[in-house]
Amino acid sequence: MNLIEFTEFLVKSIVRQPDLVKVQSFNGDEDSIILEIIVSEEDMGTVIGRGGKMASSIRTMILAYAYIHGLKHVKMNIDSF
Repeated sequence: MNLIEFTEFLVKSIVRQPDLVKVQSFNGDEDSIILEIIVSEEDMGTVIGRGGKMASSIRTMILAYAYIHGLKHVKMNIDSF
């Protein structure tokens, strides 16, 4: 399982419409990876959570995965369509 699959698994586990979740990876500045997480508009609140706690938790899990697998620094963007 790579970083994108892991992120998709995490996000799809908490949303109402898992078929609409898309995760893309881009190379950022220097040695960083940018993950773009796209969910439906009605799932946006679920993914971000009250006070951003769910988004922070997802970010922590992604950073832990990246650290364990020796990946570059990871940044996360959440957006809706």
